[in-house]
Amino acid sequence: MERVWFTAALWLVLALIATLLSIWLRISNALSEIAVGTLAQLLLGGAIGAGALGANSAWIAFLAGSGAIVLTFLAGAELDPAIFRTKWKEACAVGLVGFFGPFLGAAAVARFALGWTVPASWLAGVALSTTSVAVVYAVMLELGLNRTDFGKAILAACFVNDLGTVIALGLIFSPFTMRTLVFAALSIVVFVVLPLATPKIFGRYGGRVSELEAKYILLLLFGMGGLAVWAGSEAVLPAYIIGIVLAGTVGKDHVLVRRLRTMTFGLLTPFYFIRAGSLVSVAAVVAAPLVFLWLFFAKMFSKMIPLLPTIRSFDYLGKDGVYYTLMMSTGLTFGTISALFGLSHHVISQSQYSYLVATVIGSAVIPTAIANAHFLPRHLLPAALRKAAAEAEESA
Repeated sequence: MERVWFTAALWLVLALIATLLSIWLRISNALSEIAVGTLAQLLLGGAIGAGALGANSAWIAFLAGSGAIVLTFLAGAELDPAIFRTKWKEACAVGLVGFFGPFLGAAAVARFALGWTVPASWLAGVALSTTSVAVVYAVMLELGLNRTDFGKAILAACFVNDLGTVIALGLIFSPFTMRTLVFAALSIVVFVVLPLATPKIFGRYGGRVSELEAKYILLLLFGMGGLAVWAGSEAVLPAYIIGIVLAGTVGKDHVLVRRLRTMTFGLLTPFYFIRAGSLVSVAAVVAAPLVFLWLFFAKMFSKMIPLLPTIRSFDYLGKDGVYYTLMMSTGLTFGTISALFGLSHHVISQSQYSYLVATVIGSAVIPTAIANAHFLPRHLLPAALRKAAAEAEESA
């Protein structure tokens, strides 16, 4: 039993190192955790052995999976229903273009330029079709753009984009059996009942030290996640939909959201992102850097070329449209979730997983850095936040 405690302590040391790096370098904490996981596996694996981190231990896999599920739920719960109702045409147009461009473009490059199998190529398309809600939301929050209609519109488009990714992952790689029909039928019932029943339950029994709200949400996420796995799908898929249908209830309860974030980012997601990084084969990426470049530029070009004119059609001119496009071109959370799904279900190999995650990391860093350094729409920020925006722009 002492080995479990020492292993847990090691992972939390890595999580603390990643947090400090994210603060010092001013990058996404998720990104730093992936990088730390990759380096830790490279160093410790070479010195002690491949199983030094214990990334494949059942309890670590459970904590990592829980982190992915709750993070996905929170991403859906952050949707602003009022903004989505007023900008649904823009959000749907930008989100769908942002999904289908790289979904088809990256899949085509993987199949015809890299020679991957058909299932692996479709998985590459799914993994590289995403827009990182985690990265975009963190940038919007830091610069104050989340308070503007501009920032809220970007976040709404991100949700539509990632919803397309979630649906594609389920439709393409889930086997269609009687279990699938049972899962679909129960999901529809749950999604319809939840927004009606949840406010009443929270209103009558919530607001206590016993944290009924958190237990209720975890029960829903784990129960629907278990049902999804039983049907041959992935546990994160219903979590995103649950977050969206409860956005009007959970999303407006700032105290509850803060508590869920504390649990998620303090304990669960470090295990998920560090584990995701530890499964990257640095040797595979170094041995074939052109594969990374093919995938990276496939995502960037197939995403940005159709996105920019679509965004400009909604009167985002000059730097505003370019900034919007660059932020929609980021990727991280759902990209790593999709890649890890493909690896776990033997759709892609370890080396293909490494190429995809390396590409996802690159798409999280490079577009964000360029956007904040050269195309930040400072005129849209509240006057009190322009100084902070200027400092962030200079640091980038």
